[in-house]
Amino acid sequence: MAKLDVWSKYRMNSGHEIPVLGFGVYQTPANVAEDVTQYAIKTGYRHVDSATVYRNESSSAAGILRAGVPRSELFFTSKVPPRSVNYKDAKACVDESLRKTGLDYIDLYLIHAPYGGKSGRLGAWKALTEAVEEGKVKSIGVSNYGVHHLDELEEHIKNIEEKEGTGKGGVLSINQVELHPWLARGDIVQWCEKRGVLLEAYSPLVRAQRMNDSRLVSLSKKYNKTPAQILVRWSLQMGFVPLPKSITHSRIEENANVYDFELNAEDMKQLETSEYSPCAWDPTTSRD
Repeated sequence: MAKLDVWSKYRMNSGHEIPVLGFGVYQTPANVAEDVTQYAIKTGYRHVDSATVYRNESSSAAGILRAGVPRSELFFTSKVPPRSVNYKDAKACVDESLRKTGLDYIDLYLIHAPYGGKSGRLGAWKALTEAVEEGKVKSIGVSNYGVHHLDELEEHIKNIEEKEGTGKGGVLSINQVELHPWLARGDIVQWCEKRGVLLEAYSPLVRAQRMNDSRLVSLSKKYNKTPAQILVRWSLQMGFVPLPKSITHSRIEENANVYDFELNAEDMKQLETSEYSPCAWDPTTSRD
């Protein structure tokens, strides 16, 4: 793989670029989010992942803008809440995100989870597609979509394009799911990689639940890195866009200090497990 650094970017199917390292703000209190996002940007991050249900869009956006980096170099994500996965509410969510953040556009907008039934999901997707056409959003994608949800969306996009032309069905750029060595999701990864859909990895640090795992500990000693740094590095070498989160300045720095070493093939093999162990929710399995 190409050598990465903290400013590396991937090109999405939309044609826009996304910074490879993201900063997650899930469960970050609004009164803390401005400080930590500003610090993250000053540390080198250029990508902040928020959501309507996080209740910190406004403060997160304020933090990144206060850091003194040009808006064109910053990347901000938000998401349609699970209870708003339908056409009307998704359209309102985009407008509300723009109002809350004061941004002229949102870089990436995702459907947060595959709820709302088929009509709700496809309605929300239509709303996001229109948001791109209107210049409100640059790129769109989904979150927590399993293969069956992805198949449904792909079929819908193809049907629209057959009737209305290429691109009219919307361009799927991202699927954001929980990803780490204990939840590698081979089926979802294979589906996305085959189509050039980038995978964002939330909970890449497994919510600190595996920091004492013997495999992590041995690699930590080998490279003189923390277990968290080993996990971020694993995610990067898998080709994912990891979204580590922290409200501690030193750990924000730590999670970005992963570019001076590389796990070899044996190390990566050591981190392969047969586990399917989500540390968060798992909407990828929903069948509604």
